[in-house]
Amino acid sequence: MKIAISGKGGVGKTTLSACLARYFAKKGNKVIAVDADPDANLGTALGLDYMQAAEIVPLTDMKELVEERTGAKKGSYGGYFKLNPKVSDIPSKIGIDVDGVKLLVAGTIKAGGSGCYCPENVILKSLFRHLVINQDEIVILDMEAGIEHLGRGTCENMDMLIIVIEPGLRSIQTAHTVKKMAADLGIKTLYVVVNKIKTDEEEKLVREKLADFKVLGIMPYSEDVRASDLRQLQPCEVDKVFAGKIEEIALKLQEFMIKNDKIPGQA
Repeated sequence: MKIAISGKGGVGKTTLSACLARYFAKKGNKVIAVDADPDANLGTALGLDYMQAAEIVPLTDMKELVEERTGAKKGSYGGYFKLNPKVSDIPSKIGIDVDGVKLLVAGTIKAGGSGCYCPENVILKSLFRHLVINQDEIVILDMEAGIEHLGRGTCENMDMLIIVIEPGLRSIQTAHTVKKMAADLGIKTLYVVVNKIKTDEEEKLVREKLADFKVLGIMPYSEDVRASDLRQLQPCEVDKVFAGKIEEIALKLQEFMIKNDKIPGQA
């Protein structure tokens, strides 16, 4: 089961990514959580303290590893290098165990479009392709904020794309834009999770604007979840109602797995 999670900055996509990863890991599944956001903070959401998270070097910044695998040399980006580098050992080589979740801080595909064949982009795309095709873990990909990454093919061939939105027309408009782009990437299953809902009336209005979407879950606004980052607490463990909504979403994803023969590996 390979899940990409997207959304505008600040809507809660990293919180959802971390909570789902921890939930599935606690149920005995093997889980890889990939931080593909240049403003990487999935590690702290999973439970690492800020100092530990700050010391993690993204894959795209591991110059020696990139050069070793692609054959590219410093200062020779106009030369030849491998377009199909070995990446099968990267999850175990650079992955960090966080409470049963294997965390990979990937970095992001550099600007320039999907045709940019610099060594960092090649190794990152090769890794994403390997995670989708060859790994039996549940893979959760926390995407770069915004929609530019979709044009770079970062989440190509994932089983599903979840768009996290918050109440607001700009966030809803982004969901409609992402929906159009997702079809071009071959992503057939697309869901929306609405976060930070405060009232029943607000939920009703948002649902009306999302009539063409499959709504996977409605998350309540939680002051405890908002404050969890500053207090260095795991967001899914500070609010029982919020945690219950996460479980509802996870159970729906499990139904999708069973229906589509996506049986996750066991830890």
